[in-house]
Amino acid sequence: MSGATTPGSRPGLPTLGDLTWAPALDRPDLLAPPVADALRAWAARDDRVDGSVAVTGIDPDHADTATLNDQHGLPPEASANCVVVAGRRGDVERVAACVVTAATFADVNTRVRKLLDARKASFLPMDRATSESGMEYGGITPVGLPAGWRVLVDSRFAAPGALALMGSGVRRSKLLMPGELLCAMPGVEVVDGLGVSR
Repeated sequence: MSGATTPGSRPGLPTLGDLTWAPALDRPDLLAPPVADALRAWAARDDRVDGSVAVTGIDPDHADTATLNDQHGLPPEASANCVVVAGRRGDVERVAACVVTAATFADVNTRVRKLLDARKASFLPMDRATSESGMEYGGITPVGLPAGWRVLVDSRFAAPGALALMGSGVRRSKLLMPGELLCAMPGVEVVDGLGVSR
């Protein structure tokens, strides 16, 4: 049920499932501070952001992708799972957030490792991912990440009509935007084959 308008929402605001959506910039209380700051800065440069990025409150116990999708009838291909990976070559560490659909998984050992020009790549430990991003575990999103991190987005989100359902920086809400808008976010690198089919 994408593209429908929830009562009280703006025309054109994306919606999904049976959740109640509002413009994200109208609900900073549902966003982690770095996410709210990044959305405001992005909206100042791109007129599409204000009317095309939605937020909804959820039960934080349902924040995990599979549970949320089951509870609210959401398609896995719309879920933009964000995992944080660190690659190392010698003493140099490079960090990247990788965004793939829930129907796939990030190809960390091959594709991501090569993109980071690293000999070894692995998931960033949870305590570092949360403390360095200023976001909660289970809510980490590509919006508002530290400036030194690369943001790699699977090219599936660039497909016409694709939606991207993702974290908001906190476990109690989710962001939703057109996939093409996510791919146009400043700093995003769109990567073919970033996600591998399960």
